[in-house]
Amino acid sequence: MSSAVPGLRPSCNGDSCHATSSQTAVCFVALYLIALGTGGIKPCVSSFGADQFDENDESEKKKKSSFFNWFYFSINIGALVASSVLVWIQMNVGWDWGFGIPTVAMAIAIVFFFAGSRMYRVQKPGGSPLTRIFQVIVASLRKLNIQVPADKSLLSIQGSRRLEHTDEFKFFDRAAVETTDEDLKGLSNPWRLCTVTQVEELKSIIRLLPVWASGIIFSAVYSQMSTMFVLQGNTMDQHIGPKFKIPSASLSLFDTLSVLFWAPIYDRLIVPAARNFTGHQHGFTQLQRMGIGLVISTLAMVVAGALEVVRLQMDLETIPMSIFWQVPQYFLVGCAEVFTFIGQMEFFYDQAPDAMRSLCSALSLTTVALGNYLSTLLVTVVTDVTTKGGKLGWIPDNLNRGHLDYFYWLLAILSLVNFFVYLWIAKWYTYKNATGRAH
Repeated sequence: MSSAVPGLRPSCNGDSCHATSSQTAVCFVALYLIALGTGGIKPCVSSFGADQFDENDESEKKKKSSFFNWFYFSINIGALVASSVLVWIQMNVGWDWGFGIPTVAMAIAIVFFFAGSRMYRVQKPGGSPLTRIFQVIVASLRKLNIQVPADKSLLSIQGSRRLEHTDEFKFFDRAAVETTDEDLKGLSNPWRLCTVTQVEELKSIIRLLPVWASGIIFSAVYSQMSTMFVLQGNTMDQHIGPKFKIPSASLSLFDTLSVLFWAPIYDRLIVPAARNFTGHQHGFTQLQRMGIGLVISTLAMVVAGALEVVRLQMDLETIPMSIFWQVPQYFLVGCAEVFTFIGQMEFFYDQAPDAMRSLCSALSLTTVALGNYLSTLLVTVVTDVTTKGGKLGWIPDNLNRGHLDYFYWLLAILSLVNFFVYLWIAKWYTYKNATGRAH
């Protein structure tokens, strides 16, 4: 509506447009509605889709792993259409059509979603995950002086699908100890007495946090596609033939194409081949898959840095370097996505407690946001440090006089360090052990 209704469109005079406060407000309301809707869809749609597979059926359990690959594949099909067809329509036909087409697409998606309602397997709600977490913390603090029994069968055991007791983070076991007072009064206050499954849910979240943190550096590398890769591309020859010029930001299309290439290759070729060597039904464990992605992302930064070294050594005025030399680094980032992002999606779903899968999926998505913030922080710190004493710094306005390659080397080193830390985290990690059927 902000691009179609005359009263909501900014008035323009040539290339100069001026929006009123009410027009700006309508535009921002639209943006925040997108953020709100995305916040509801993204963490839930992958979990809900995976919930359609029965974990107690071996054939369905095997297919569930493939689901995450094809789910991410479909997301990138949408990104491919959005970054090519829709961008062309917005720039050449009009923004009203550019926004109208996805509006119609979402309306069709809603109809399809509700049309399948009777076929869905729906997990019973387990209440607020955050409430369950805080109940364990509060109950543990209330029982600081309580001794945890050596016989773990004496702990309060209930749950839709039981999580077996683990010996890590024993402090929280106090929350599942039934005191004499509670036994006599028949109290069932969850802020005083929690089940073992509820305690293990909190332990599962705590065990996930180091793995989650290791994804932040990876996301910082991923964010370079919309920041430093674009700035690097701006210094290169963007022409295709004598007339057509490709914007440097459009090269992210090759990242999407890389994902569309590697997702089916991984599912159909890499997994069966790896299965013959590892004996694992999915080829690699989820942690191994994510680790391979971290290595590939490090290689992407090395390639980007090497390209910048070569670019700075060329006579840029007489022999401009083609922007298509950037394609390998975009392609490597896309390949790393298939290993790390999809592996992370599956890992957080699989290792999350049954009642907290959407929460953990949302938690995994926060690494993207934090990676962007980390990238911004690194640029700020690098700029402040390298411009002291009147120096131009690594990332000046004119990159031909700077050292963007040093920034890429920094990211490569951070990624390598992150990978070795990740290896220690992966070795330490204990996979959850659930019993009984989910319902």
